[in-house]
Amino acid sequence: MAKDTLYDVWGRRNPQFEIHFEESLLRQFTEYGGGSVESMSSKGKIFGAGYELYIYAFFIGLYANKQKELAGETKGLGQPIQFWGNLDSKKLRKAYPKLREYIFTALLAKTDDLDLIALEKGEITERKAIDYLIDTMEKYSNYGFHKIEEKLKESPNYFYKNTGFLDMILDLVQTTKEKDEAEVIEDL
Repeated sequence: MAKDTLYDVWGRRNPQFEIHFEESLLRQFTEYGGGSVESMSSKGKIFGAGYELYIYAFFIGLYANKQKELAGETKGLGQPIQFWGNLDSKKLRKAYPKLREYIFTALLAKTDDLDLIALEKGEITERKAIDYLIDTMEKYSNYGFHKIEEKLKESPNYFYKNTGFLDMILDLVQTTKEKDEAEVIEDL
C-alpha cells in the first residue's frame, strides 16, 4: 500500500473558523448547515456549501498577504478539505478539484514555519507539517472573513449586487498592482 502524500493528509483535515462568522457570514451567504446547491438561488444564497465562502475568504487573505490569528470560540467547518468542490451539481456548477491543489501549493509557498527539508529528514513529523499548513490556511481565511464582515458593516448591500464578491477580489488585485508599481518607481 502506498504511503499517503502530504497533500492527502492535509485533505483529511477540517479547518476551523471563528464561530461568530457562522451566523454573520456563512448562513447569510451559503447553504451552510443544510440545503442543496440547487436550492441556493431560490433562497438568495450566493455560495453553495460553507467551504466555498471559506475558500473565498482564504484568497482574500492570500491576495492581501495578511493573516489574522483566530480568537475566541472556534468551530470546524464541517467537511474535510478533500471533499471541497469534488462533485458536479445537477444544474449549476462543475467540480473544481484543482482549486484544492492551488490552495495547497499556496500554503506550501506561504507557510514560513514549514521546513520541508526538516520534514524529509524526519526532524519534524508529518502531523506537525500539516498543523503548520492548516494554521496558515486558517489565518488567511480568518483575515478574509474579517474583511468581508468589515465590508458588510460599511455597506450592507455590497455583496448583493451581481459582482460584489468579484469586486472585492479585483480591488485587492488592483491595490497590490498599484503598490508594486509604486515600489518599482521608488527603486528607480
